[in-house]
This record gives sequence, C-alpha cells and structure tokens, in this order.
Amino acid sequence: MLQPIFEEASNIAREEFPDVTQVVFARVDCDQHSDIAQRYRISKYPTLKLFRNGMMMKREYRGQRSVTAIADFIRQQKVDPIKEIHSLEEGNTVDRDRRNIIGYFDQKDSENYHTFEKVANILRDDCVFLAAFGDVSQTERFSGDNVIYKPMGETVPDMVYLGSLTNFDLTYAWAQDKCVPLVREITFENGEELTEEGIPFLILFHVKEDTESLEKFQHEVARQLISEKGSINFLHADCEKFRHPLLHIQKTPADCPVIAIDSFRHMYVYPEFRDIEIPGKLRQFVLDLHSGKLHREFHHGPDPTDSTPGQEEIGEVASNPPESSFQKLAPSETRYTLLRDRDEL
Repeated sequence: MLQPIFEEASNIAREEFPDVTQVVFARVDCDQHSDIAQRYRISKYPTLKLFRNGMMMKREYRGQRSVTAIADFIRQQKVDPIKEIHSLEEGNTVDRDRRNIIGYFDQKDSENYHTFEKVANILRDDCVFLAAFGDVSQTERFSGDNVIYKPMGETVPDMVYLGSLTNFDLTYAWAQDKCVPLVREITFENGEELTEEGIPFLILFHVKEDTESLEKFQHEVARQLISEKGSINFLHADCEKFRHPLLHIQKTPADCPVIAIDSFRHMYVYPEFRDIEIPGKLRQFVLDLHSGKLHREFHHGPDPTDSTPGQEEIGEVASNPPESSFQKLAPSETRYTLLRDRDEL
C-alpha cells in the first residue's frame, strides 16, 4: 500500500533536488536481504529510516503516509540546521531554555566547518546550532576555529570543545554527549520511538513546575547509574499528561514525584523518592530488575535472604504487579505488520 506513495514522493524529491547526491530514496526487500534487516533491527513493516553521511538516524519517519507528508519531511530535512550569527551579541543572547552549540570559524569553505555541518545535520533535533565567520568570530578564535556548548540555564558555565575539528567521530561524540541528555523526557510524540528501543524505562513522574525533583533525579542517575546506560532508558514524564500510568500503579499527580520502572511486562514502584540520595539505593532498584528480584518479590514476597534474622517465616504472599502501561505506546498492529515479539523482562 505504501509503495506507490513512496515512489511518487521520490519523484517529487528528484524534481526539487535533481542532484542525486542530495537526496536518495531506496527500498529493501527484507525477505530477500535478511542480513540488512537484522543489521538495522527491522521489526515491523513498513519501516522508513533516514540516513545522513552513511549514518542511520535514531529517529525514523513516523509521520503520515501520504505523498505530501513524506515530501514535506524531505524539505524539512534539507533546511540548513545552522543559523549564521552576525555579531557576538547574538551568540551571547541565545535562548538558554535550549541547548546551543556555537561554532566560530575563519571561513565557511573549510574542513572544520564541513565537519560542524555534518554534526549539526545529525543532531538538528537535539541542539540549536549557530555559526559565526571571519571578522565577527575573530575574538573567539584566539587559537584557531572554536566550538562552544552553551547548556540550558543562565548560570551553567559554557563548555569548549578541545578536540580536533577535522575528526568527525570525535566532534560528533562530544556534541552528542552535550545535546542528548542522559535523562530524556517522554511524551506522546516520542513514546513509540522510545518504546521501540526495546529496553526498560526508569521513569520519574513529576509536576512540570517541579524542577528540583528532576534535578535530583538527573544527578543521582548520573552518579549511580551511568554504567547502566544502554540497558535501561532514563526518562521523566509530566504527571498531569501521564495520569493513566500513575493510576495504574495506584498513584495520582498529588503523589508526585514518583519513580517507577516499566519493564514492558510489569511496572514496579520505587518505595520513597526521598531515598534516591542514599548511596547505591537507586542503582540497586535497577539491578534488582535485571536480576529478576523485583519480579520474584512481587509474585512471591521478599526473597528469603532479605528476611530479618529470627523472624518467623510466613507463607508466600501472592501478588500481581501492575501490567506495563507504556507498552501501549509501542508500534500498533493497525499501523504496522509486526515481525516478532521483543524479549522482555
């Protein structure tokens, strides 16, 4: 059903961008080329993925399946993500509610700037990129071309990139670390994408205005759980918008801040938010998920090793942990042909 729409959108792109090195539409028969499907973790049909400079982008196309929508998506992707600034004052008055990366270059036609362009195109949805050239940038180029990261928040100090700007991998790794936060916000817009990553969620539910709890959570995740990055997604969610998952674990926005794990089978609640600053406690909560302890204890009560010495043993306490709530945000069978079920904890 999508193939003729995809074909027509590609014809429009060819007309608007006749240079074949600018935009390429391609299709893969995954039955015939299962190795490619496995390499790019294709789990549903149709899947539309975007590549830039040979690198697969994390966000795939999930918009409307119409010629107009796909063509518009390509036009948006072709817009230059870098805004040129014409005075240092512009660089000093950027929106500090956003993450900003500013490049100061001698000239546009340089290897350093081309590397910056590649990085900006890949991270265009995560950071605001700006650039100054020539005389405008001169005072910021005391030791050559220079790139500065301006984090969110008026009082947070700027960070200077100290690596080689001709090294794309190094520049991209630095920018990605700055632009993609360790703790991301989950919304109804990105829920499907995050769910499809296939790893459990550790979620802080908080009132939108409660930035203090979010900062504490971010700090403790960075302090206790950095080694678990890749095995669990660290997220925060607006209590009001995600009332339903809260009700699922017998909580309301009045109980926020609340921390929970969604393993895509069950949801597990962290006992007390105030305990996250106890060294190792949040980490142990996550390790107990991976070891299966959370699942066992919900079904059978505390592990025998956790009982107090001398305490009289009691029979198993049957319990049914709440089922996953965020699994409902996963790709829908009404929109995709799903190829297989994901392994779940």
